[in-house]
Amino acid sequence: MTLYIWRHPTPLNVANLCLGRTDPGVDKRKLRRLAGQIQRFARRHQLPREIRVSPLQRAREVGRILERRGWRCRVDAGLTEADFGRWDGCPWPQIDRAEIDAWCADFATYAPGGGESLTTLFARVEEWLARLPADPVLAVGHAGWINVARLLGEGQGVPQQARDWPSPVAYRALSVISTLPAAPVPPRPAAC
Repeated sequence: MTLYIWRHPTPLNVANLCLGRTDPGVDKRKLRRLAGQIQRFARRHQLPREIRVSPLQRAREVGRILERRGWRCRVDAGLTEADFGRWDGCPWPQIDRAEIDAWCADFATYAPGGGESLTTLFARVEEWLARLPADPVLAVGHAGWINVARLLGEGQGVPQQARDWPSPVAYRALSVISTLPAAPVPPRPAAC
């Protein structure tokens, strides 16, 4: 299985915010630019004209543009970014320093803001990847999700310390993740 996943374009007005499932808008020109980039890549490499996108608008709207251009677009909740709970959408300086320190002290299992722990995010991404077909898949997603998929593709586990977390991929950057093909689904028993 090969996953070609692009990070969404730069969202509007998110400087210095804890950004997970908060759903800011994106400049329409940047959305069209990424859609064109994906379209050219797929044509050049003879890939299917089907895209999977996170339900958050910074990814979903790229899929909608491609859909209007004749692509099949699948909105997939499994591609949603990490859940930062009550931290999500807050400026980093407004988040209690003691909570951030607690997260850093227990990086793998602490649930920031009562949201989703890194261990939980890893399990979610791993399950999503395991369900993919052997054929190439194109997608638009988020930096945290993509980092997890990249680590899994490299055979790495959940980072235990914050310093081991990779830098985020750039906006509109392509990541290629290859894993073993998903196990075939057993046939269903015949109906009586």
